[in-house]
Amino acid sequence: MSSQLDVWFLENKRAFPWRDDPTPYRVWVSEVMLQQTRAQVVVPYFLRWMELFPTIGHLATAPLEQVIKIWEGLGYYSRARNLHAGACQIIQEYGGKLPDTREELLKIRGLGPYTVAAILSFGFKKRAAAVDGNVLRVISRYAWIDEDIGKTSGRRRVEAFTNQFLSKEQPWITAEALIELGATLCTATPQCEECPLSAGCSAKLKGQAKALPIKASGPKIEKIVRGVAVVEALGRILVRKNPSGQLMGDLWEFPYFEKQRSALALKKELRRLLGALPTFVRQMEPVAHSFTRFSAKLFPLYFTTQESKEVEGYTWILKANLSQLSFSSGHRKILSQM
Repeated sequence: MSSQLDVWFLENKRAFPWRDDPTPYRVWVSEVMLQQTRAQVVVPYFLRWMELFPTIGHLATAPLEQVIKIWEGLGYYSRARNLHAGACQIIQEYGGKLPDTREELLKIRGLGPYTVAAILSFGFKKRAAAVDGNVLRVISRYAWIDEDIGKTSGRRRVEAFTNQFLSKEQPWITAEALIELGATLCTATPQCEECPLSAGCSAKLKGQAKALPIKASGPKIEKIVRGVAVVEALGRILVRKNPSGQLMGDLWEFPYFEKQRSALALKKELRRLLGALPTFVRQMEPVAHSFTRFSAKLFPLYFTTQESKEVEGYTWILKANLSQLSFSSGHRKILSQM
């Protein structure tokens, strides 16, 4: 059946820039960008990245701040930091070239089993089962693996079957075809009539394609509500850069306080922070955004003050220069209103 899938893939695969020239480096970058992010969203980011950092050497020598700025909007910024750190490691330990063995690739910062398999398969044209969420869904249905794919045992069953399923001649084509099938046809609501594997699919033959895969629900989404203060003093705005290693690390944000605050309540908080009483100017549009396991609602208010005293942990930045900084997604939406 893998041959039928390969033919289908070569005839129907979507056009993406990382497929045009799948070098190990381009595969690495694209696969990291595609984690938790839709392919169409990734395209412009990938193209900009390759213009600025066409090689591992270019990435390794770039300032981390520039790397974070290019990543701005993709979320999960640890991916960008790991790419940069991994590039530096490859320069130092591997002469600037990605290693071509699973053992060595796993030593590189940020590379997990799936990304390593993808680099080996798509970049080095080796036999490796790149099993992502799409492949877990396809294979659990095709082979009727009625075990929780979130557990190690269920995942291993999928990986073992996938390894056997790959084409002997060009396994990298089958590996990518399985991902494409899961992304386009074998989705949450499967389009079995168009699927090249339907004739041999156990779930389809049982009439229970939607019953699989089995996966326990993920962590509960926590709701966050915050009052945000945009404070201007003589053409400068008060912001702070989150420390590296923390949530939203290396990203800039405006002062914020837990729970929605009235203008009067925020003025009191800002008086303690600034050592001066600011003037309330206007209410800005609320902002909603999500990150990791949080769903946040931000309520920004605009203030001015005539004094720009030094505030511990914060920096006064010229308003015109704010766009050069990398803001967290919610605060970037607030910035866009300015």
